[in-house]
Amino acid sequence: MVLTEGTPCEVGEVYEEQVIMNANRIVNWMAIAAIVFGALTILTGSRALFGSLESRADFGNAVPFVLWFNFLAGFVYIVAGAGLLLCRRWAVYTSLFVAVSTILVFVAFGVHVIGGGAFERRTIGALIIRSFFWIAVAIVSIRAMKRTPNSGP
Repeated sequence: MVLTEGTPCEVGEVYEEQVIMNANRIVNWMAIAAIVFGALTILTGSRALFGSLESRADFGNAVPFVLWFNFLAGFVYIVAGAGLLLCRRWAVYTSLFVAVSTILVFVAFGVHVIGGGAFERRTIGALIIRSFFWIAVAIVSIRAMKRTPNSGP
């Protein structure tokens, strides 16, 4: 649609198209970040879980359930990112699932720490970053889904 002098409805339509394009652009960048984040998470997690004794020792007092969650979640990050790039509605729900799951693991980690369990301080920062990232992805993708009519299955 070319913007010319027209009725306010046409101008409103152009504005709405720009809002949708901007929302989709942001979702695409977040989807790419999710895929990269997933790949890095899998690489790091596999090194921590399956690496040599030396490489596993580099991770110090890592909490096993957090390590396993992050490793397995890395695969879901990639699936969610790919789904968001393909504008699939299920990817929005997957992103929300990852955000909620990460927060629940963060809570369980807190219980572990309060109970006197050994941990690495960097795990706190990593869980904060993961939580905020996936909350942001879920919020942005939900808003984009609401603005985009029929974005696939």
